Amino acid sequence: MATERPLRFAAIGDLHCTKDAAGSLRGLFAQASEAADALLLCGDLTDYGLPEEAKVLADELSVVSVPIVAVLGNHDYESGVPDVVRQTLAGAGVRVLDGEAVEVHGVGIAGAKGFAGGFGRGSLGAWGEPAMKAFVNEAIQEALKLESALAKLRTPRRIALLHYSPIVGTAQGEPPEIYPFLGSSRLEDPLVRYPVNAVVHGHAHRGAPEGRTVNGVPVYNVAKPLLQRLYPDRPAFRVVEIEAARADDAAPVTSPSRP
Repeated sequence: MATERPLRFAAIGDLHCTKDAAGSLRGLFAQASEAADALLLCGDLTDYGLPEEAKVLADELSVVSVPIVAVLGNHDYESGVPDVVRQTLAGAGVRVLDGEAVEVHGVGIAGAKGFAGGFGRGSLGAWGEPAMKAFVNEAIQEALKLESALAKLRTPRRIALLHYSPIVGTAQGEPPEIYPFLGSSRLEDPLVRYPVNAVVHGHAHRGAPEGRTVNGVPVYNVAKPLLQRLYPDRPAFRVVEIEAARADDAAPVTSPSRP
């Protein structure tokens, strides 16, 4: 009996759409729509989090004919109106996740922005000044959002959608001094408790394109500047293939992905 083909998810982050970007992203989005069954946007969708930028991006996304799921990034918070950015994109049919989960073509997607804080032994602790405690608490709360979203999923195939990295592996290539601002190992903990097929994130423009969690889950850094630099002859998105679910599934199974 013939097996179903793997489902394809085109993932890209760090679009940094500006007010003057009209017409500059449609070609890329059209290619992604043609290459995949869904489009995943990994934050920093706008450059300064301005409503005008969100409107331009929503217009650019009008060429996409497949489901779109997104999370916001730090740039989308810059102007203090992330809810306006979210609502504008939602009006264009984009499902923007912030600790929620959604099912697309039978694949569960858990999404959260994530936060900074560092990795492993270099992780910041909630000790000392109130400002430091507040910083670390933000990282903890974002990890709890991701865990809550993962816990809601009942699908045998699952993807975690983030902006910040959950592992140091995809931050490598960036200056080590800024590792604490590129992601947090606290985001990795929920991925161990609730295994997924793949993780996609952005933010680390000069990081590594892929790595793995401690339990072997592939993590893909799909920041647009990174993909453009590493693969200048290809469209700046990564296609992640997820095998179709089987009736006897008990654990996530991942197919090789391609940039």
